[in-house]
Amino acid sequence: MAGDDTGTRIEHDLLGPVAVPAGALHGAHGARAAANFFLAGRPTHPALVRAMGAVKGAAVRTNRELGGWDDDPERADAMARACAELADGRLDGAVVVDALQGGAGTSLNLAVCEVLANRALVLMGLEPGRYDRVDPIDDLNRHQSTNDVFPTALRLAAIRGVRALDRELVALQESFQAAERRFADVVKVGRTQLQDAVLTTVGRSMGTYAEAFNRDRWRVYKCEERLRVVNLGGTAIGTGLAAPRRYIFRVVDVLREDTGIGFARAENLVEATANADVFVEVSGILKACATSLWKTASDLRLLASGPDAGLGELRLPARQAGSSIMPGKVNPVIPEAVTQAAMRVIANDVAVTTACASGSLELNPFLPLVADALLDSLDLLARACDALRRLCVDGLEVDEARCRAHVEGATATATALIPALGYAGAAEVVAAARATGRTVRDVAVGEGRLTAEAFDALVSPEAVRRLGMPDAPGGKGR
Repeated sequence: MAGDDTGTRIEHDLLGPVAVPAGALHGAHGARAAANFFLAGRPTHPALVRAMGAVKGAAVRTNRELGGWDDDPERADAMARACAELADGRLDGAVVVDALQGGAGTSLNLAVCEVLANRALVLMGLEPGRYDRVDPIDDLNRHQSTNDVFPTALRLAAIRGVRALDRELVALQESFQAAERRFADVVKVGRTQLQDAVLTTVGRSMGTYAEAFNRDRWRVYKCEERLRVVNLGGTAIGTGLAAPRRYIFRVVDVLREDTGIGFARAENLVEATANADVFVEVSGILKACATSLWKTASDLRLLASGPDAGLGELRLPARQAGSSIMPGKVNPVIPEAVTQAAMRVIANDVAVTTACASGSLELNPFLPLVADALLDSLDLLARACDALRRLCVDGLEVDEARCRAHVEGATATATALIPALGYAGAAEVVAAARATGRTVRDVAVGEGRLTAEAFDALVSPEAVRRLGMPDAPGGKGR
């Protein structure tokens, strides 16, 4: 390493000399990656960078247990500290590699090795670039390959994202459960194919959303089982080339101890290096969660539509003025934003599926795209659940008068009268209501078919919430 008077240091790699800012923690590989890769226009996801720090830290600790650097404990201590700093997010800005990169993540791995080596040098009181004391490859990539480090780090980052999403899904489910209790006694018209169908309650509708997110929560929770199986120790193609057997059998245990996550070494390291279908499986589950969010957000928008000329049964919290030209307009901005997040997650799933299917022979070169799309989906879903809960569902209100008016005026109410009037009698009430413009209630009570008390009992929250109809004497339903 040599310096000059322009504030740079000159490093060398396979292709020749590279000028690097004198105090930068990245080196020649990071500089080339920054120049060559700019497609995404954003750096590698910080969760992946931090996970790389944890994986590198496990490798350093394992190699040290096996006698590495016994003659230079200062170097080993500094490397371990540097790995811990990267894992904690304190060196995020030092990794300058774009999210979309060629080489199956090799540029990221080499850049991380440089950052860790140079940070270790600084901790030792030396200038970056003194690779005679700490070498990015020989020390920070010892007994490793990009091909086992990158996918292992991606699994670690994804597990952390899965856990964060799980927490948000639980909170969203609980918010809808609270709404279910809050609106348990508000009767409304249930609709199929956007047409009036039968009566239900607003609480029951809220309960359907809660159950959907409960199902999503358990699906997401189970993702961790798949992601815990890693190929760390397999090096280039899973054969463990250049790694001692003691290292191969120990390093995953160390990663498990360091992270508190139950990682297990894949039984077939070659297969685990060649195939990336686990990420397709996880992405598919995230897509299912996105569809639940999309459908729920669409329902909330529809039920709150109008409010004067639409359904107007729900009142969403007002978050922003809705128009630069229409006074008083307030849009359902939170459900709209959540819907767009869901759309992006579904698009990400296509990217993950395509990238994983495009692997070839012993390795998938498109894991950087898989990482970027999968981690983005996890972030989007967690934030969407949080936004929908805090900014919409927690403050959700019902227009009970509007719901009551719809119930009394809709011919769907006639279905609730079948136990008392029979199908034909209820149909006659519907026909009369449509012919005269009166409500179903007015016809049924006004023509003496039912008393007001009997009508109200048939459309009461208790009757609407009941499963099926009461058995008639003798055990036969009417």
